[in-house]
Amino acid sequence: MTLTASAIPGYQTGTWKIDPTHSEVTFSVRHLAISKVKGSFERFDATLVTAENPLDSTLEASIDVASVNTKQQQRDQHLATGDFFLAEEHPQMTFRSTGIREDGDDMLIDGELSLRGVTKNVTLKTEFGGVTTDGYGQVKLGAEATTKIDRTEFGVNWNAALEAGGFTLATT
Repeated sequence: MTLTASAIPGYQTGTWKIDPTHSEVTFSVRHLAISKVKGSFERFDATLVTAENPLDSTLEASIDVASVNTKQQQRDQHLATGDFFLAEEHPQMTFRSTGIREDGDDMLIDGELSLRGVTKNVTLKTEFGGVTTDGYGQVKLGAEATTKIDRTEFGVNWNAALEAGGFTLATT
């Protein structure tokens, strides 16, 4: 795949703001070594600036970590504490792109993820959905990005040993 503006149907340069009614920020973590806890953040923002050369585009995003929702209020309150997000001192998790590149058929966005006052380089694997015009005449761009982090690299170290062996939470 060669990522050029002409290779992307409907590609337009400009500034794109995330549409929170059609977007989500989710996560999952291995729990009790047998299942996964899934959750989302309800408040977030992102801006994508598409350049003439798509590989020169930029992405910035922020997540309000206190807006975490795992559908279990007691757990959500615990996640906001110093055991996890330390939301009172570091209310935002942020991502700022440093480059976009191709890897075979994949588009990768390299950048800096900041959580709990710690910044690490991460790579987002991105799936570009396309560009279209909705029923109201508004041009929309769709994309999805995923990554995997080691939470302990950001100072999120809480865990508890299980009686049967192992730990309550995985690190990634």
